[in-house]
Amino acid sequence: MSTPLKKAKPDYFALWEKAVTYEHITLDEWQEKVMAHKGNFVLRTGRQVGKSKTTSRKGTLLSIQYPGTETLIIAASQRQSSHIFSKMMFIYNKIDELMIIQAKKDNKVTWDKTRGRRDLVSQFNSKHGFFKERPTQTKVMLKNGSTVYCLPAGKTGIYLRCFTVDFLIGDEAAFIPEPVFVAIRPMLAVSKKLRGLGWEMYLSTPFGKGGQFYDCCHDPDFLQIHVSSEDCPRIGRDFLRKEREKLSKVEYAQEWLGEFVDEFNQLFSTQLIKKRMTMMEWDGVIHKGRGYYLGLDVARYGGDENAFVIAEMKGKEVRIVYVDTTERKGITDTVGRVLALHKNFNFRKIFVDSSGVGGGLYDILIEKVPQRIVIGLENARRTIDNEGRQHKLFKEDLYSNSIVLMEKEPAIIDILADMRLLRSLKGITFEYTSDRNIRIYGKYSHLAEAFVRACWCIKEKGLNLYVY
Repeated sequence: MSTPLKKAKPDYFALWEKAVTYEHITLDEWQEKVMAHKGNFVLRTGRQVGKSKTTSRKGTLLSIQYPGTETLIIAASQRQSSHIFSKMMFIYNKIDELMIIQAKKDNKVTWDKTRGRRDLVSQFNSKHGFFKERPTQTKVMLKNGSTVYCLPAGKTGIYLRCFTVDFLIGDEAAFIPEPVFVAIRPMLAVSKKLRGLGWEMYLSTPFGKGGQFYDCCHDPDFLQIHVSSEDCPRIGRDFLRKEREKLSKVEYAQEWLGEFVDEFNQLFSTQLIKKRMTMMEWDGVIHKGRGYYLGLDVARYGGDENAFVIAEMKGKEVRIVYVDTTERKGITDTVGRVLALHKNFNFRKIFVDSSGVGGGLYDILIEKVPQRIVIGLENARRTIDNEGRQHKLFKEDLYSNSIVLMEKEPAIIDILADMRLLRSLKGITFEYTSDRNIRIYGKYSHLAEAFVRACWCIKEKGLNLYVY
């Protein structure tokens, strides 16, 4: 009696090697280095050099080389995390397709009987394909026991705490809020101890100095790869030349050279902003015993957005709990939004620039709200000393107050981690004028303007932060 032949197990690695050929790309030297590396790595690159493609290929390889492992892909948003996941799914689908094609050849009689029957075709493909279950937009389970998840990190990573993972991929890691890393890194501890895995893989275009991504780029436990877009053979020289002409030196260095830069005349350092942006989410509770203050910056017609920033005060402590922007449709709409916020928060003060485009809004608000509540803080007004002499612009006082408030130790301000506000504060720069004053400006300044007004609540309470 003959012994029945054992069914040969699929050679998943051979299938993977064949599947990636369908991507029709030749890896650069740095990409080959990443593919061969075993352990943590961090990719600090300019735009469009192939970091997502490399990481997605690496992720699929690890899930095949190490059966039964779990991979978690995160980013600040679902859309961003799905970017790498979709590239990984391209490879997985090719492996699945190759396995089914081979199964049709090996089981021709069975396959011929299934053709024309959707239910039987589906059963055949499920039995002989690569997927253990039908993939979703956020999860794929493979027949070798490996699973890949694709999820947004959110502001705190609180909904990721249930995972225990072997491989963590952070896309655009420089933009992932810092508390997320506190929540997710313990997920790797068991895998590191029991399996020698627990690898971290971060990729990003830099976003200022400071933070987890910046630290990893200087951590000897990570393979550190830095790739400038100027070194990428797939990006045209003429295109980069035009970008260099269009962008500031700092913007070009960050976006295309992949450099960590804080502009030498950046008013709020990136490290200070990230240090104080520790509130990942406001609970929405308005406390009766606390004071609420609205900082408002009014948009020009056809220009920036209206910006609303709300500060909550408890004793000497300040929390920035609300950040929002709206397009300027008309002064009536803006007034309506302010009054709706005032109805909810019962502001002690509403700070608005009462000169320029904010003048009209100020005039209407003092008719709708008690005049003691609406306070005009004019950027262009000169401060006057005790002897009646004019000095610096009041705008300097607004920004200086905010910086001192943020630098105070121990911390007395907690800022909502809003990427729009971070971008706005990071973009505020300064220069000295011929009359020895400071000019403060920025391309995306409206949220910063609302922020410094909201921070003026510390002055309205009579608290002097300055040390002379």
